Amino acid sequence: LFQIVADQTGKLFDPEVLTMVWARRYAGYKRADLITRDLERFEALVRNQDRPIQIIWAGKPYPNDDNAIGIFNSLVHLSKRYKNVAVVTGYEISLSKALKQGSDVWLNNPRLPREASGTSGMTAAMNGSVNLSTLDGWIPEFAKHGHNAFVVPKADMNWPVEQQDEFDRVNIMKVLEDEILPRYYNQPDEWRQTAWNSMREVVLYFDSDRMADEYYQKLYAMAPAVNSMQEAY
Repeated sequence: LFQIVADQTGKLFDPEVLTMVWARRYAGYKRADLITRDLERFEALVRNQDRPIQIIWAGKPYPNDDNAIGIFNSLVHLSKRYKNVAVVTGYEISLSKALKQGSDVWLNNPRLPREASGTSGMTAAMNGSVNLSTLDGWIPEFAKHGHNAFVVPKADMNWPVEQQDEFDRVNIMKVLEDEILPRYYNQPDEWRQTAWNSMREVVLYFDSDRMADEYYQKLYAMAPAVNSMQEAY
């Protein structure tokens, strides 16, 4: 992953520094730029030398989605200010794999209730990347805060969009600064356990073996009973 960052941006990332990735399709409700909207606080985060962080964005906007293209362009422009912030392009299978294998934290911050699932977070967890997420998509079925993931409180969906976004941004930054970074740097054994919990438990819930077994138990295993009922009539 860091070789890809170096090749595309010329920046040399440090494997000992916590690396957070946001990677998926650029779309307005997915809010790729959410943590950058308070620039002063974002700068304090990325310039912190005591608990450093590296941030990578990756993904593709749809060609006709002007809002998403604008978000992408603004992040590219912003990333040029910082040696530890990068936007990488060419989001295909090989890059997706590298991002999931090379990240420590997988940032997922869609605006509720827009996210249908979120399979990138599942596969990131399978590779030991710990999800930091809003409670949308697949996350409510899986996440136990501080145990296998980090989640932020739910914004009131009746609030104006701007208020929801600000609520989520503040809480994401709070969890990142007050919980994730201290655990990663000050409690490495606890951090490794969190990553291990994430890897182990996501497979139990979301691999295809469980899905196929559940289909069999709930649908195909009913076939004898259905046949008996049909014969009775």
